[in-house]
Amino acid sequence: MAGYDVTLLPYQKRRLGEEWLFVSGSGDHVFLNAHDAGLYERGDVEALPPHLQASLKAGFFTRSFPAPGTTRLLESRKRARAETLEGGPSLHIIVPTLQCAHSCQYCQVSRAQEATGFSLSDEQILSACSSIMESDAPALTVEFQGGDPLVRFDLIELAINRLESLRGGRAVRYVVASSLHQLDSTMCDFFRAHNVFLSTSIDGPAALHNRNRPVPGRNAYERTVAGLTLARERLGKDSVSALMTTTKASLAQPEQIVDEYVRLGFDDIFIRPLSSYGFAKRNQALLGYSVEAFMDFYVRALDRVIYWNRRGVPLREVYASIVLNKLLSPFDGGYVDLQSPTGAGRSVVVYNYDGFVYPSDEARMLAETGDTSLRLGRIGVSRAELERSPVQLALQASSLTHQVPGCESCAYQTFCAPNPVDAQAQYGCMNAPVLETEHCRRHMGLFDYFFTRLRLADSELLDLFHDWATPADLRERSCAR
Repeated sequence: MAGYDVTLLPYQKRRLGEEWLFVSGSGDHVFLNAHDAGLYERGDVEALPPHLQASLKAGFFTRSFPAPGTTRLLESRKRARAETLEGGPSLHIIVPTLQCAHSCQYCQVSRAQEATGFSLSDEQILSACSSIMESDAPALTVEFQGGDPLVRFDLIELAINRLESLRGGRAVRYVVASSLHQLDSTMCDFFRAHNVFLSTSIDGPAALHNRNRPVPGRNAYERTVAGLTLARERLGKDSVSALMTTTKASLAQPEQIVDEYVRLGFDDIFIRPLSSYGFAKRNQALLGYSVEAFMDFYVRALDRVIYWNRRGVPLREVYASIVLNKLLSPFDGGYVDLQSPTGAGRSVVVYNYDGFVYPSDEARMLAETGDTSLRLGRIGVSRAELERSPVQLALQASSLTHQVPGCESCAYQTFCAPNPVDAQAQYGCMNAPVLETEHCRRHMGLFDYFFTRLRLADSELLDLFHDWATPADLRERSCAR
């Protein structure tokens, strides 16, 4: 390296066990022991072993002069990570109705049996479809949630037919999130004709599922599995995905929950924590648990997923895919809760049964308990007006990692972001101390865990993690209700 001056590029660091984790501005990372970390931070890079010098240069921790290409390449890497925030919202959630037969203990939005006042009108559905097509995103996902949207299948039909007439050559992917209790052959025929995917909730074995998601006078688990069977027969095995919600009753059963997904033949499982939004927040004493308890549960569940993969049963854990995509891929999957500025209102928009537009699914849940502070405007308002709304501007300003105290010096700022919707739910304001939020504490734990696991992983596990880090559908994975 004679004739070249080596300088250090910006980085963040965090102590993990006996080593230091360094993360560069490009999102690359290296582990250094205390001695090597000291040499690096003093700028004595040439005293490091050659392989570490090469890793630091390749990971944009150092730059040699003259080397004008390094700056251009680093900026290109940063832009690649931000691509999912450009081009307008790609995920559009329509909530046609709040009607639902379930009485789920953790339901964030409560439920309604009557259509009047709890469902969109035909005119509102059509207006929402026109708004969706205002997005500049080259590919769109339209997801129907509720309540249970199959209760108002007529509104799903109306929306999809309208969107098909408007989309031209644009790619549109349709997802219906439902218990599948109302699914019938007529619906399946329509879904097959329009390549509609289904998403459902399965919390684990029958006893646990029925405890979490009761239906008066019925066996909820049996009915969901019957709907799953019908969908697979009529639409194909990969037509239905499922996810689970972790309640206090789930914490003792991580292996059983994973095994149930294997038994039912799923390729994915999403180990999700309980969301403290809307009506679910009122049941925290019954259902809630600490971040630490969730992490213990999550690690056991993930170990069980890895167990099955090592035995030739392919099963992807979606939360791991989201985190590993951040850590290992140069291209961001677009998971809304970890985008800076936030993807709420930019990557995702919700058209709710109450006639208003919200920046995320969680934001519309807050409205169910009276906090309507995150409404962007009424359905039918132009996309440009929604983007200029005071709420949208406040969401962006409160989610910039380089400005928010606690984030600006965090080693994980390249991968993470404040969640202003989560802060609003917990503290009643978007600018709550970020390090105190459940969102921050949970993801700090997940990043720590996966970096430690990556450092110690054998080649088989590394291959699995790299495979999980590059799924094409992270952005579309939303929450079935």
